[in-house]
Amino acid sequence: WLVGINATQAITVAAGRGTYSLGRVQTPTLAMICDRYWENKRFVPEPVFQLHLSTDGTADSEVVKFSSIEKWKEKEPAETAYGIAKECGKITVTHVERKETVQEAPLLYDLTTLQKEANTKHGFSAEQTLSIAQKLYEAKLITYPRTGSRHISEDVFAEIPTLLLTLKNNPAWGGYISGMGDLSRRSVDDTKITDHHALLVTEVKAQHLGAEERIIYDMIAGRMSEETEEVTLPEWKEGDTLPVKGCSLTEGKTKPKPLHTEATLLSAMQTCGKELEDEQMRQSLKECGIGTPATRAAIIETLFRREYMVRQKKSLVPTEKGLALYSVVRAMRIADVTMTGEWETALSQIEDGGISAETFRKGIEAYTSQITSELLSSDKLFPHNESGCTCPKCGKGMMQFYGKVVRCGNPDCGLPIFRQKAGKTLTDAEITELLTKGQTGVIKGFNSKEGKPFSAAVAFDGDFNTVFVFPDVKNNRNSKRKKK
Repeated sequence: WLVGINATQAITVAAGRGTYSLGRVQTPTLAMICDRYWENKRFVPEPVFQLHLSTDGTADSEVVKFSSIEKWKEKEPAETAYGIAKECGKITVTHVERKETVQEAPLLYDLTTLQKEANTKHGFSAEQTLSIAQKLYEAKLITYPRTGSRHISEDVFAEIPTLLLTLKNNPAWGGYISGMGDLSRRSVDDTKITDHHALLVTEVKAQHLGAEERIIYDMIAGRMSEETEEVTLPEWKEGDTLPVKGCSLTEGKTKPKPLHTEATLLSAMQTCGKELEDEQMRQSLKECGIGTPATRAAIIETLFRREYMVRQKKSLVPTEKGLALYSVVRAMRIADVTMTGEWETALSQIEDGGISAETFRKGIEAYTSQITSELLSSDKLFPHNESGCTCPKCGKGMMQFYGKVVRCGNPDCGLPIFRQKAGKTLTDAEITELLTKGQTGVIKGFNSKEGKPFSAAVAFDGDFNTVFVFPDVKNNRNSKRKKK
């Protein structure tokens, strides 16, 4: 509270107009979204070539496909390899090695993992998953959902077979439950249970569930049983000669890291931005994550409400307002996800008696003074130039040009005009034309949400919001239609 309330006031005062919100969790979360956005946008793709072969498997109709381990950056060596493979027409098995591995059953769900998988597989938002899980809990169908643990105790493990009998007539799991063997003990660890154990279904039978509720319930139920999958490999021996049935060379481009989704953002919040595939490593680092399982969904929704980011399909895309805020605070400690994670760890240590609350509080007070002074004393925050144009709304204030927005200098008005529209940033000249004439000429280079380019003029509506005005190309007339 000390950090958020003081930093929010400081940056709002420094900006001079409007309200901007900062917080010890929301700001580093926004920073991770913006970091990924700029990394994605500034990525320069490079060509990459890969060789692909197909040959006979063990069965007569079976075809086995291979792709080369090597990926060439230059076309010439890739074409040389392709020519050799195509001309040869056969391949020889030089070495065979077989290993039998057993993939451990995944740990049971905590709230964050459930939210991540529900987003990845079903497109549910973190807040939506929490809301559905809460309804299932209130109907006594699952255990407490706001848990940060993926483990259960020995006594709870002993109850699992009885709980699974509840699923005997379940259309998704009934057939599997009746034939399953011994249960995995991987999630059984009394020492790793926090306030509440991992998510489980209860002995209450699930009836009359809605479609979304059924999805979340079945995800939790399915995590308790352990479906396995066996992979059959061709029975090849060293020295076997196999025909090349197909050969191709593909050319592609290296790709940037994709924009964050809610699933990847939840993972980043859980591990302070460290990208880890290993589940156990993620678990070991979650103690220094930012936020808690119960609050992360609310933090994400806060960033939407503040208009710092929007959803584009599953991707999280920062808005101009979010990017503008990030450009101010990105080098400040309030945007440092690692430091925020260290605070979370300190809070846990206070709970365990490792450090005193007073010691931690003094450190936070000192930090709050530092960040507040840093924000208030910076003369580089939100610089602006005078436009020479009177505000079209109030007729009193002069419009001021900022980097991302043009705003009325009258504090009782403060009319904002955001420069970026549909992926294009309006120039000073275009904004001046809008302010003086109420409408610009036709501007090229806009892009729709589907990525299609279009041209339009920009004008004010009756409330001085900006709207697009499209020329009537079909009739080649001057009549126009408006679209917000």
